[in-house]
Amino acid sequence: MEEAWYSIRMRAAEGGAHETGGRHISGAERLARREQLETYAAELIQRAFSHSRGESDFVNISIEKLPSSILKIPPLALSTESVQDEAEGREKAGQILKQIGVSDPAIGKGLALLQAAANYRGAILIHGETGERVDDRGIRGVRVSRMDWDHDSYSKWAEEHHHFCSSRIAEAIALASKVSHSPFTLAELCWSDDPDYITGYVASPQIGYKRITHLKKVGNSSGGRIFFVNKDIDLDSYIRYLELEPVWIGKK
Repeated sequence: MEEAWYSIRMRAAEGGAHETGGRHISGAERLARREQLETYAAELIQRAFSHSRGESDFVNISIEKLPSSILKIPPLALSTESVQDEAEGREKAGQILKQIGVSDPAIGKGLALLQAAANYRGAILIHGETGERVDDRGIRGVRVSRMDWDHDSYSKWAEEHHHFCSSRIAEAIALASKVSHSPFTLAELCWSDDPDYITGYVASPQIGYKRITHLKKVGNSSGGRIFFVNKDIDLDSYIRYLELEPVWIGKK
């Protein structure tokens, strides 16, 4: 009998649970065998209480057994655009998104939403042509879940990208790879709500995962994720894939 896999997820907030108005502090997840769950749970709890956004007073850990079959997809190719400041970085992000096929109104809407975002727990879905928001999740957004790196594939990737093998970048590439794998995704725009982290990225199936070294100023706690989607989107199917389908990142 094949050994089971589990999804273990953490979310943390300050001022109570997210559902009762608590401010989102941190979130993370792993795919694990049963004997790994205790170790991963301890790591996630430590992360919940050591985030620069604030001190968590609500931490939720959830564990779910996964189906035996898990989709495996390759990681997006990694590259970097070095810019001098926030203004140049956002201009560069807009240029890249336009090359991918995202319209000017949609780019403007996405940038404006991330500049103002302070407590979104998930991604905002924007129509890549009209710029209209297509999900109805409000501040909750759509949270991409149930993905992790295949261990052997990550070891090889880290050897090839030793300057970029931090957990932050590894997790972001895993998420962006899952998002880009959907035929409904045009592109993703992201910068962190961590006030100490100013690098963000644009990702798509065409360009891979392109880091942009400055997308906000140090000390700014705005940030989040925008998924630009195409006109043929099946919204229910897309959200179900992002939230529920387990995915391994690695070489097939």
